[in-house]
Amino acid sequence: MSSILGIYKRRDVSFSEGKGVYLTSITGEKYLDFVSGIAVNSLGHCHPHLVDAIKKQSEKLWHVSNAFVIPEQEKLAKKLTENTFADFVMFMNSGAEATEASIKVARKYFFETGQPERNRIITFEGAFHGRTLAALFAANNKEHTLGFGPKVDGFDQVPFGDHDALKKAITKNTAAIMLETIQGEGGIRVVPDYCLRPLRKLCDDNDILLILDEVQCGVGRTGKFFAFEWANVVPDIVPIAKGIGGGFPIGACLVNKKVAVGMKPGTHGSTFGGNPLAMSIGNAVLEIILKKGFLEHVQEIGSYFETQLKEVQKKYSNVVEQVRGVGLLRGVKLKVDNNKFLDHLFQNKMLAVKAGDNVIRLLPPLIVEKKDIDEAIRIITKTCSEF
Repeated sequence: MSSILGIYKRRDVSFSEGKGVYLTSITGEKYLDFVSGIAVNSLGHCHPHLVDAIKKQSEKLWHVSNAFVIPEQEKLAKKLTENTFADFVMFMNSGAEATEASIKVARKYFFETGQPERNRIITFEGAFHGRTLAALFAANNKEHTLGFGPKVDGFDQVPFGDHDALKKAITKNTAAIMLETIQGEGGIRVVPDYCLRPLRKLCDDNDILLILDEVQCGVGRTGKFFAFEWANVVPDIVPIAKGIGGGFPIGACLVNKKVAVGMKPGTHGSTFGGNPLAMSIGNAVLEIILKKGFLEHVQEIGSYFETQLKEVQKKYSNVVEQVRGVGLLRGVKLKVDNNKFLDHLFQNKMLAVKAGDNVIRLLPPLIVEKKDIDEAIRIITKTCSEF
């Protein structure tokens, strides 16, 4: 009997090694990995540049307190601010921590500017912002919040895509609107460009902040560094995690100069956030992702993946209802049960992960090649034929 608390429903398989887009089980079976640790292993498994970075830093220094200047942290923050909208960065260890920090930044900004009553945040149905209490009740998924009352107040939720409800939800107490640029857990639901641009204007017109959660869809996954860049909008606060660490736990909250005014020594902190080992890995990840041509490759392969998935949809319209997503963040909405479909994919030696709205998520590492996409399509086609 396992001594691990049973909070996960796990597949009966363990992996002994990984290389690129493949994982090998302890029994020697090879699986095409289109889970990537749920959009985490952005450069695949055991990328040589990351392995080298870990080896070098591990022999020098792992951890020091944030009571001291950490050069590796300064370097990563500089990379992020030079390549994004942000003026400042706070580091932590996960996406949930990053979204929590984003909520704190928004509320503290209005407190600091003499408007403490402005502390409520508008969120959207189908969202997922993490598993901490505030993040749970921000998303307000009944399955996730059940048994964890009392409710954490301060959030006003509206239906996804309901512009009238969004406008009506804004009051004199509204501090920010927070949403995922592409809902991951909710079913790979993309907020269209023609919605994001008016959303920025709505925030400006009402003097409220825009928080775009890019924990899953950011750091190159859509073919631009941030998914919101496709719409040419500029948010105020952006939490990131997952892909920035390439498999190592890193989270960050990116903010502009305007909202940074409230965050002073003592307002936020993290014991492990921004440690030298994590920061060295984050720097190594960005050295690859920001290299000339890398994001163009993601766009090209992502477009090819979409085209091939839509061909599968045409051939198996009794199984596949819709292909969703951008770049290498793809969702397939099914007409058959997504759990059963994932079971068949697994039997056919391919790994994917479920999402809401009867969707399966396909999240290959950003270094995926055309031949790997072809192999994925072969397995997905075979799996469709079994239904």
